Amino acid sequence: MGKLQPGVVYGDDYKKLVDACREGDYALPAVNIVGTNSLNAVLEAAAKNKSDVIIQLSNGGAQFFAGQGMEDDFKARVLGAVSAAQHVHLLAKHYGVCVVLHTDHANRKFLPWLEALVDEGEAYYKQHGKPLFTSHMLDLSEESLEENLAESERLLKRMAPLEMSLEIELGCTGGEEDGVGSDEDIGADNPKLYTQPEDVLQAYDRLSPLGHFSVAASFGNVHGVYKPGNVKLRPEILRESQKLVQETHSLEKNPLPLVFHGGSGSEKAKITESLGYGVFKMNIDTDTQFAFSKPIGEYVEANSKAFKYQVDPEDGSPYKKLYDPRKVLRAGELGIVERLTEAFKDLGSTGKSLA
Repeated sequence: MGKLQPGVVYGDDYKKLVDACREGDYALPAVNIVGTNSLNAVLEAAAKNKSDVIIQLSNGGAQFFAGQGMEDDFKARVLGAVSAAQHVHLLAKHYGVCVVLHTDHANRKFLPWLEALVDEGEAYYKQHGKPLFTSHMLDLSEESLEENLAESERLLKRMAPLEMSLEIELGCTGGEEDGVGSDEDIGADNPKLYTQPEDVLQAYDRLSPLGHFSVAASFGNVHGVYKPGNVKLRPEILRESQKLVQETHSLEKNPLPLVFHGGSGSEKAKITESLGYGVFKMNIDTDTQFAFSKPIGEYVEANSKAFKYQVDPEDGSPYKKLYDPRKVLRAGELGIVERLTEAFKDLGSTGKSLA
């Protein structure tokens, strides 16, 4: 596999990166970011581990990036995503790794947000000759299969000329993620959490002539971390889906790029098994949120006086160097770096950057 230029990848370079993952039986962590601290920590972790990485935003993450004080929620969701993407375009190449820029779940309610980002992508492509984002996710898994695939076709026709890819979801990922889904879906006996291979074949038949796409095929996935026993992953669904597409169209092994949603808290053996079935991307959000927050809590606890007084009330010592926001935020960044180092190892991508 040839080397790629470091920075944001798209089009043919993105396809090469996806193919390298599938051929090498490894995957890249897809990390939801909410600001420059979490974003920079992801870039730092990728550079440290010499691994390529996927940076993505949910609708709420994009809104937070723009600032909670912006009164127009919709504008904030759009501008926050655009601002984050421009930040990555500016810095990623200097970290020396390949970065995939992606947006997370957009269901029917957030379709206008996704459409607006494609509008922004068209304008960016016209000016720069490359897309703003590598790919977007359309999650219409709550709708009928026909509506899901029809909307996917429509969007992919818009995105393909911009050298962008589309991620779709077949079957529901349990739990709630930024206004998408519900905790009521969780349960090992919920059939909605398990995709039918025939649906994956239908998606391949309809979308493959239009452009590049990937499938988040549900095999019991759940957002977040829950009590053991609530989540039952069945990676064999991925195997059978790939096998059906492969045999129907006389293709090579694992013809479809697959996505593993709800990677936080998953059994490592199930993660490893899924890598053999063409999974190139695993979403990890809950674990990185906790990895950011935990060291911040420990820092505040260890220096509690500095968060109550500017100077020590007993001896007058100044606490400025302790309550400096950079101290607290850096502790959180290092927490993300540590957790992602583990994720790169679990997914087999350490040392495999194509940059």
